Amino acid sequence: MSDTEKNKVAPDEAIPAAEIPADVKRDRISGVFSTQSVDKIGTGTTVRKTILKTYWFAEEGPTDPEKGRTILVQPLNKNNIPSGPKDEVPLGDFLEKFSPELEFYQKEVFPKLKELDATLKRAEEQREQGALYSAQFEYESALNVDEENVRANFGLGLTYMERGDTTKANDIFQRVVSLDAAFAPDHKHLFNEFGINLRKSRLLDQAVDYYARALELVENDENLHYNVARAYYEKGEMALCREHLAKALEMNPNFEEAQQFLAYLDKQAEEQ
Repeated sequence: MSDTEKNKVAPDEAIPAAEIPADVKRDRISGVFSTQSVDKIGTGTTVRKTILKTYWFAEEGPTDPEKGRTILVQPLNKNNIPSGPKDEVPLGDFLEKFSPELEFYQKEVFPKLKELDATLKRAEEQREQGALYSAQFEYESALNVDEENVRANFGLGLTYMERGDTTKANDIFQRVVSLDAAFAPDHKHLFNEFGINLRKSRLLDQAVDYYARALELVENDENLHYNVARAYYEKGEMALCREHLAKALEMNPNFEEAQQFLAYLDKQAEEQ
């Protein structure tokens, strides 16, 4: 299915999910939709009503066994780019309140998304090639379009760290830890790289805060506990280092790296 075909409601929307046979294939909801609200302007005899239209990028999430089908909606920013936090809307409420905007998606949103993705790809290629100033320019261009873009924020932060500019890297860190989306599974590669580079850049307090924020949002991840243990080790806080290694091994008793790290700490303690 093409990108422009995604912006439509599947024909079986009126049928409860539980009544759809398992072998029936259906499109998942994805694309740009709008909602309308009425705003009153003025007072008394001068009052008048204005209809306000808000555009959203909507994408169907995984079907929840209890909630059924739900739709994740994200507002479009002033540049017509999906940006900011996503809200989960039950399918029934979504069908009642949201209207498809196929033409707006095709003419306004899709070209902007395509251009943004091309900018980010150029930035990532240039960073990989060591062209750090060119990468910075491209990442900043992406952030001018979407200041909450996770790939751009991570990439710019990594670029600053690779240049040794810890002051600017710390500024990006402050922005990243405020973005819940930065810790989502689809950004895991960049998320891991960013945390490791914070530690390697000797931004140890930031690394600890970063992993603490991640642990608030990501449950049962032994790798997070292992990574924060390494940051605490380099800060010289051995008790906290051991605490997080113990949590990592509690989640995964066969976690070889954590076992080796703990054995190393034990050997160090014996030699002192």
